[in-house]
Amino acid sequence: MKQGDTYTLANMKLGERAVIDSFTDSEMSLKLLEMGCIPGETIVVDNIAPMGDPIAIFVSGYLLSLRKKEASTVLVKPVIKS
Repeated sequence: MKQGDTYTLANMKLGERAVIDSFTDSEMSLKLLEMGCIPGETIVVDNIAPMGDPIAIFVSGYLLSLRKKEASTVLVKPVIKS
């Protein structure tokens, strides 16, 4: 991934780190905001279930489990190491 690329949280790999950019679903975004998924917040994929659903992410100091459908509404940007 290059700096500036945007993709969904559902497409992230185990151990990958990214920054929340925006949301594609306004109703779901309210729920995610209440759970600490705030644009600009760094997230790390901590675990992915064997069948790919749910996904556990580390965000805002705690572990959050999301369904793939929910994760697909979160747009993220990769953390580029310099």
